[in-house]
Amino acid sequence: MTESLTVRDNRTGQEYDVPIADGTIKAADLGKIKAGDDEPGLAVYDPGFVNTASCRSSVTYIDGEKGILEYRGYPIEQLAEGSTFLEVAYLLIHGALPTKAEYEQWEHEITFHTFVHENVKGFMEGFRYDAHPMGMLMASVGALSTFYPEASMIQDAENRQMQIVRMIAKMPTLGAWSFRHAQGKPFVYPDNELSYTANFLSMLFKMSESKYEADERLVKALDTLFILHADHEQNCSTNAVRSVGSSQVDPYSAVAAGIGALYGPLHGGANEAVLRMLRRIGSKSEIPAFIEGVKNGNERLMGFGHRVYKNYDPRAKIIKKACDDVFEVTGVNPLLEIAQELEKIALEDEYFVQRKLYPNVDFYSGLIYEAFQFPPEMFTVLFAIGRTPGWLAQWLELTQDKEQKIARPKQIYTGDRGLEFTPRDVRWA
Repeated sequence: MTESLTVRDNRTGQEYDVPIADGTIKAADLGKIKAGDDEPGLAVYDPGFVNTASCRSSVTYIDGEKGILEYRGYPIEQLAEGSTFLEVAYLLIHGALPTKAEYEQWEHEITFHTFVHENVKGFMEGFRYDAHPMGMLMASVGALSTFYPEASMIQDAENRQMQIVRMIAKMPTLGAWSFRHAQGKPFVYPDNELSYTANFLSMLFKMSESKYEADERLVKALDTLFILHADHEQNCSTNAVRSVGSSQVDPYSAVAAGIGALYGPLHGGANEAVLRMLRRIGSKSEIPAFIEGVKNGNERLMGFGHRVYKNYDPRAKIIKKACDDVFEVTGVNPLLEIAQELEKIALEDEYFVQRKLYPNVDFYSGLIYEAFQFPPEMFTVLFAIGRTPGWLAQWLELTQDKEQKIARPKQIYTGDRGLEFTPRDVRWA
């Protein structure tokens, strides 16, 4: 039996049978519903695309009601516990976990391509001393398209793979150099003897020592954070990558658009807002007054609730556990005690329970980043490095999806019509 939706247009009295597939109806089928032959068809008004599917994807599955997040069918909890970021990146790009030989080849290729052209170094040195690291990252990723003009040949599968490897490899280098530039420190070149995440920490923090050796607990914690951020379905930045990528532009330009979207405080900057909130609360004794302020609309509870999750964000549980390993090395962030007490009260308070306001991934991630001694403006750069494989997996899927077209949403026009133009010598007389 074919599932369908019967729609009666009360303007005309006509009924339409609209097929249902995968819990959706096609917008084109609604477009067939017209008040008259010379009238436009029915369209859907959906600001923010809160209930509109723009693509079919096999990359990431989310069940917000049950708090489930899976990459290519694998639960995020299992990947965070037993995998590495590069292995997860391979999974997202290729659709399956690698064999030992495949992983070793993948790791070798990524490591080999961590270096960037010396002109990129000059490009980044040209930014003002106080340039925001995200602005530098966005510009430098976009600039890579000029170093690899062959990247525009997106129909060539081998070429696509080459650009994917390059971008995953070079993102930590660009991110670390944007950090060093802001501090007025010399850039550190990649160390091919280190793992992906350990190499990133070396480029960030190496000074006069011959070789930088990061604590393995910190390497594991940051690698886990990269895994948790690797993809998250059709969020704002992924939608930007797909929308720009639908013009068949090169992947560097498409990912630069994703970085631009992530730059916004409503997307990538939420964990910084959590830290500001915790500092404003100041102590555990002030939490009850803050909670009352939230209920009265005078305060905002940052790091709780999510557009998708109506349950505990599964990533938040993993980050909370990672906090223990990090603080064992760095010492406990005094804000952690406030965060834990705030979470305890909010999870028990009927006001927040009824509204399904559970901690999200941003609630604890900022505490970990701060423990690493990252300034807040670097938080989103770390997010972008972790999200790069997801953006590229979504872009790769887009390039091979025959149903996809160049993004061109409809609009509802609300301006004037049919005005008579008056020449300026009359208007200005």
